[in-house]
Parts: sequence; structure tokens; C-alpha cells
Amino acid sequence: MLSNESAPPPAFSRSNSQASMDSTSMEDFWCEVESIKENSEDGSEEATLLEFKPADEGELEAEWLQDVGLSTLISGAEEEDGQALLSTLTRTQAAAVQKRYNTYTQTLRKKNKHTVRDVRDIFGTNDSAPTFETVPVSPVPSNGIQLPGQKPVWKSVSSNSCLDCGLDKGSPSVTEELSYEVSFSESITVLPKTQEWPKNQRFKKEDSALPKFIVRKSRFGLTEVGDLSAEDMKKIRYLSLIELTAFYDALGVELKRNRAERVRGRENGLFGVPLTILLENDQKKVPGIKVPLIFQKLLLKLEETGLETEGILRVPGSASRVKNLHQELEAKFYEDTFDWDQVRNNDAAGLLKMFVRELPSPLFTVEYLPAFITLVEKISKIKLQLQALHLLIMLLPEANRDTAKAFLQFLKKVVANEGKNKMNLWNVSMIVAPNLFIYKGKRANQQEMQAAATTAHIVRLLIRYQDILWTVPSFLISQVRKMNEAAMNNSKRQLMFDKGVRKLLRRKTMERDRPERPEGAVTFPPYLQSDIPEGVIRVYAPLHSKVSMAIQLNSQTKAKDILARFHCENSHGSSQNMRGQIQSLHEIGGNIGQHCLDPDAYMLDVYHANPQAEWVIKPKAS
Repeated sequence: MLSNESAPPPAFSRSNSQASMDSTSMEDFWCEVESIKENSEDGSEEATLLEFKPADEGELEAEWLQDVGLSTLISGAEEEDGQALLSTLTRTQAAAVQKRYNTYTQTLRKKNKHTVRDVRDIFGTNDSAPTFETVPVSPVPSNGIQLPGQKPVWKSVSSNSCLDCGLDKGSPSVTEELSYEVSFSESITVLPKTQEWPKNQRFKKEDSALPKFIVRKSRFGLTEVGDLSAEDMKKIRYLSLIELTAFYDALGVELKRNRAERVRGRENGLFGVPLTILLENDQKKVPGIKVPLIFQKLLLKLEETGLETEGILRVPGSASRVKNLHQELEAKFYEDTFDWDQVRNNDAAGLLKMFVRELPSPLFTVEYLPAFITLVEKISKIKLQLQALHLLIMLLPEANRDTAKAFLQFLKKVVANEGKNKMNLWNVSMIVAPNLFIYKGKRANQQEMQAAATTAHIVRLLIRYQDILWTVPSFLISQVRKMNEAAMNNSKRQLMFDKGVRKLLRRKTMERDRPERPEGAVTFPPYLQSDIPEGVIRVYAPLHSKVSMAIQLNSQTKAKDILARFHCENSHGSSQNMRGQIQSLHEIGGNIGQHCLDPDAYMLDVYHANPQAEWVIKPKAS
């Protein structure tokens, strides 16, 4: 983490930077820091302070349990959601929960507070070891930790993939395959208890220094963050924090997080407004919008006219012009009277960076900024850095994640135009890093200033591997399915033993020849009941002229085959509203809320994973 009151650039010359790069200096980074400082001093940016509260003993553990959806362990209540979550954990995840809960209960006992539940009652074990079934783990040849005097080794693999993550230019020779089938923490080999980390870690600025990663699609295909329902994504966030904690524990790294007071930002306007409030205001004008309108407009302006501008993002616009444009936008943007033709490309870039900096809470959240820094400072292998980064992205609130995605997609386009704008991946990362990782109101110490190259490396990973980062790991989706199934089973058991419901069922039995389902139970439509043969699904397409079709699945049937069949039979009679929209097959209900399926997903496998689902063709959410 850095502050906008950092020391001047000379303190970080090419020769004495603790986190240095080959054949480069930190000049671009510190020039950007000075530019930010000047904008703050001339009043163009309002000072919003982030106050940090010291954590009492045990409070961090209590907050962690709440953040992972296990507040019932604190309250002592036995709620279904908490039980369902605990029932899905892997060995390492269960150990992470147990460790935090042990610390929390020990603290309460020291403070002589109320009686707490024994950890053995929660995990159903007579000793300290959790009894969950572990996920089968393939042998990992390297633990990925760089010992002093050693260099990280990347083993090359040769395979074809469906998701190939890497920039087109300067493709590196080293290729690694990523797997989402097994939890990251379960794949870590045992580390020695005593571990020293390299103090002089060096980053190479060349794009070819980064390995090329490929992700082989499973038979379920790949799932992006927007493909799942909001309720299921909430569970993904719970599981991601547990998995991230278990991952750091397995590496012997402390997962640090900040505790920040809730910041009061502006409730109206454009700059300095919390993302959630800004989106609430924008959604009154454009329902369903996920990225703030002003941010979208600035990105659009730069994509239309600024991608080929030499030094875009690096060369600052006029401070006085940017200040005047800022004030004019605040007054005229929502009235649609602002003249965008007057905005020069470098000024638009300045406004874009100002928007990111002035967010009352950082785009990557105050709480987890230390975890971003730690993943580079304490983990040397890029594959493991990427896995930690992946989980941190899954943790982001929806508004932060969607806005970050739009920003990173734009930055990737800037890098793609390097031949004309002279901005390569490292240049862009150096300029963007201070805007993302500087926060206001805190003076940087020497250690934080040494994190300059670290933050630039993080941005480089975010830009380079963004296609991977927006994909939900399949092992997390499997756990969500198990959570939903456990919750449904708990509900059924509770319903079965509820005396009032049993009396109601007996009364209805006497009134009718056959009993009806109790109120509140799930009733599936006729096409999902037992009269449908095994392996046959009925697909609904409300926007097509032929709204439903029974389809026999085989081992090779893919989602795109079903879409093609509907398109062929409805090519002349589809609704006007459907034309021009991208149609996708959705899995709805059963053990998932809603899941937009990858066109390459094998349907028989998905059907077997969720035989109670409904299958609907409709436009994919943008």
C-alpha cells in the first residue's frame, strides 16, 4: 500500500530500489505519484481520509467468520446455511476455519465472556483434526516457493486449450496449464516450518518474462462471474475467502487485512461517490447498468480516439483543463449538455485516473489491499501468485468487480496498440499502479514505498491474465452445488419432522384421495417429472416461435448443439426482440440458482450433475 505523500523519486534510483527491475527505473511510477500529489495540492481532488481502527484480540477472527458466512459460530445458533457451508469444505478449508474459530474461542475464554461452542461439536470430531473427505489431489512437483539463491522453475507442457491467456505479441516459450478441478490449497505440497523469503526480489519488465497459461475446459465448460445468479455468487465469495485463507496457510503466509472505518462519501455527483451509490443513481436512468455511466463514457471516449495517442495515460493532460472539465462534468453530465468534443485524449485519461483515485474506498477494497501486496512479496512463483489473485478477484463486491473488469479490458486495448502509442504492458502497469494502490490520509513508510515495483507487477498480472481472473473455478461451483443440495436436504428434514406440517398432511389425506405436497415444498412442472425418460430434457425458449422441445442427450451433445437446433427450426418465426441478441442455454433451479452454460459444455454431464434443473434459452446477461 502506498500513500500520496510519498518521498520524491530520487530515493528510488535504478541502483538502490529494493524491489528493482532489470534495465528499467521507477521513473514513470514516481512521475505519476508526483502528478497525483500536484492534483491533490491544487484542490482538484478532495481529501477523503480512510481511518483505520486497531483490532482488539479476537475481533479479526470474528469478522473473518462473519465474512465467510459462518456468523452462526459466533451467535451459537444452528442455522441451515452455516451447516450447509461447513459440510462442503475440503480438508485444508476446514483446517482454516477451525484455526480461526479456535483463536476466537480462546480469546473469549481469556476475556471471561459468554460460553462458546467447542470446536469438536462443530466439526464432529474427537480431536483437533477435521474429518472431512479430502479432494483427490494430483502430485505437485514444486511448491512454488523461492528459497534464497534459487530461481523459480516453470515446467513446460504441451496441450491444446480452449482458454489461452497471453498477449499476442512476444509470446513466451514457457507454457503452463491451469486446472480448476481441485482446490488450489489442496494442491500445495508441504512446506518447511522455517522459511526465509528473498529480500531482493527482481521483476523483469519484458512481456516474455511472464509465462503463458492455458486453461483446459472440463466437460462442464468454463463459467464467467456474470454467468451465475447473485445468490450463488454470494456463496462463491464465502468459499473464496475460506479457500484464500487455506491457500495462504498452506504456503505458510499470513493473510493480512485492514480494518477500516466506514467512509462517508458524497451521495450525489460523479467523482468521490461510492460505487454502490453511483450505480443506484445511474440505474434510475439506465436500469440494470453494472458500470457507472461516467466511467463508461470516459472509457468510450478513449477507445474511440485515444488508443493510438502516443504516451496515453503516461503524458498528463493540463492540470487546469482537467480541473475545469471535472467541474463542468459534475454540473452537466446528467443533463446531457456536456460537450465531449472539447475533451482532449490526455485530459480524458487524466479524468479516468482521477475517477479511480477519488473513490472513497479503493477499487480493490481497503480490507484486502495488504493481501494483494503479500501475494507478490511472499510468493515467488507466478502460477501461485495468479491463483491467489484469482481468489482475491472472486472476493470483490459486484460493483467493484464489474468496474475493475471494464477498466482492465480498456488497459488491454491500450497495450494492444503499443506499436502506435508506445505504451507496453510494463509502461501501463507502472502508470496505473499508483492510481489503484495509493490511498489518501496515510503517510507512507519506507517499507510501503518499496512496494512500488510490487504494485506495478500486480497490475501487470491483472492486465495480462484477466481472461483467467473472470472465470469462476469449477471446484468452487461444485461446492456451491453441494451447499445448495445440503440446504435443500436440511429443509426437507425439517419439514418432515415439523408437527404442524404432519397434521396438515394427515388432514389433507382424509380430504383427498392422494396427498398434496406441503406448502412451501418445491413442485416441478410436468416435463421435469418421472414421465420424462432418462437422458431426455425439455428445453424452453420463450422468445422463439417454437417455445419448447424435448431433446435426447448423448455423450457428445453440447449446449451449442441445442442452440443450433432451436435456431434452425425457428429461423423464420422468432420474436423481433430476440433478433440481434446472443442466445444462451441456462440451467435454472435444482442445485444451482441460475447458470448460463458455456456453449462447449457437454449436456449429459451437466444433466447428471443437476437432474432437477430446468433448461431455458434466453439472452445472456450483459
